Amino acid sequence: MTPTRLSDGRLAVRKTRAGMPPEFFAAEAHGLEWLRPVCSLRIPEVLEVGRDFLLLEWLEPAPPAPDHDQRLGRGLAEMHRVCGPPGLERNNFVGTLPQDNRSCSGWCEFYVERRLRPLLLNHWQTRFERLFSALPGWLPEEPLSRLHGDLWAGNAIVGPNGEPCLIDPAVYVGHREVDLAMMRLFGGFSPRVWASYAEAFPLSDGYAERIPLYQLYPLLVHVHLFGGSYAAQVDQALSRLPG
Repeated sequence: MTPTRLSDGRLAVRKTRAGMPPEFFAAEAHGLEWLRPVCSLRIPEVLEVGRDFLLLEWLEPAPPAPDHDQRLGRGLAEMHRVCGPPGLERNNFVGTLPQDNRSCSGWCEFYVERRLRPLLLNHWQTRFERLFSALPGWLPEEPLSRLHGDLWAGNAIVGPNGEPCLIDPAVYVGHREVDLAMMRLFGGFSPRVWASYAEAFPLSDGYAERIPLYQLYPLLVHVHLFGGSYAAQVDQALSRLPG
């Protein structure tokens, strides 16, 4: 994106996309502002939001600072320590797909009913139903966290001073391992990020076994947005899970 200079001298970037629902850009603006109070990582300031655009502070990219990765890990841990019930007071979007954030009685029900089940294709129905039956009692009892919700490497950028910054969230309250599983799905994060995160907020027992469970949601999203080439990864994740 190319920045434009405002009348007050600041640089800004205008995001637009044709054909989006009227609440699309308002939802992104809300997500950025929802994360800001609980996150020491830099988040671009929302300057203006309209039905078909979002005007954001421009973060001029720079080389990462020597402590960039450590700050990213600690900042994510800090964000994940802010707790709440599952869901969000409003619905939003992950990519261009609507994301249902209505609350449920608990995290297991929320992940099944609000995240996985709405995206199932018929040929997966039986396998997923077996998984859903196995989930109660398998997931750890842990407070739920504020999530970025779409935390791949392209949404964790380097800012003007080499600092870590977060953009393009799909926020809600959920299990922190959702963000961590997404980070591992496509790579791009160094061992220093993981070490700093674990030092600040140690992971629960069985974390590694749950990675494929929490990668199912972004993989299903990718199946719907980008086509069946991601279906094999869904099958692979399912093969590593109970049920």
